[in-house]
Amino acid sequence: MPLHIRPATEQDLPAILAIMNEVIANSLAIYAYAPVPLEDRQAWFAAQRAGGWPVLVAELQGKVVGFGSIGPFRTRPAYKYSAEHSVHVDAAHRGNGVGSALLTALIAEAQALGLRTLIGGIDAGNTGSLAFHARYGFAECARIKDVAFKFGRWLDLVFVQLILPGPATPTEQ
Repeated sequence: MPLHIRPATEQDLPAILAIMNEVIANSLAIYAYAPVPLEDRQAWFAAQRAGGWPVLVAELQGKVVGFGSIGPFRTRPAYKYSAEHSVHVDAAHRGNGVGSALLTALIAEAQALGLRTLIGGIDAGNTGSLAFHARYGFAECARIKDVAFKFGRWLDLVFVQLILPGPATPTEQ
């Protein structure tokens, strides 16, 4: 059965939560200390839906093995053509094309939303994620030193950016 990318539903939230909490516990991909409760993901998902922001899941043989989302970069109206994305894959399925499928789908979603810039925040030590994003045309646009502290050390955050073709005629409203 091939990998299937689809919009997330509320029923996917426990699987999304499990992936997210594993990432929090074992990596620097999310700068958080403690697992988040299901209520946190429910509130996030409701806010995503209310804002018209996509949340996608990658499903393999009926199991959610990854998720990705696009959300606001900043809240002021002038930033409405920029958004931040996130992609996370179940530990057992990393390196098998799940992240690529999700990022490709998120880029298409960003274009459909009329966005101009898609931004990602990546730990500077995560050379794999930086190289992964570079393969899709993302370029480093900022580096913030000592912005977070996790696992007993200070962390640098790299922002990467993909300039998209749209929108053709932006508005200032």
